[in-house]
Amino acid sequence: MQLHPIDLEKKIRDAKLRPTKQRLALAQLLYTKGDRHVTAERLHGEAMESGVAVSLATIYNNLHQFTTAGLLREVVVDSSRSYFDTNMTPHHHFFHEQTGALEDIPKSSLTVENIPALPAGTEICSVDVIVRVNTTR
Repeated sequence: MQLHPIDLEKKIRDAKLRPTKQRLALAQLLYTKGDRHVTAERLHGEAMESGVAVSLATIYNNLHQFTTAGLLREVVVDSSRSYFDTNMTPHHHFFHEQTGALEDIPKSSLTVENIPALPAGTEICSVDVIVRVNTTR
């Protein structure tokens, strides 16, 4: 779903964030290309290519603010690699080991069963599955 700049400003305001020039520029990069998975480094490169002068630290700060505000979902693949997902519907992922690409798996395509008893005083808030794959050809 592509969003018009006015819709992006509303989306940011509705998430209780201030629609600064940099946030709007980053939202434009994030949300006008459909559902996607980006790393901070990749988004920084896209910002620089499109003439948005922003530091990598600012990219990280905004991605985490967007995540906290419910505009993005952080997918931690391993301790050194996080992706930010614009698709907020419940779903799982394939992680392609050779390329580093993250690909959606529709939630209806995977069933998680036999979850162990939860610790006292807790409840499940989500179940995230990452299936790691290698190219065999």
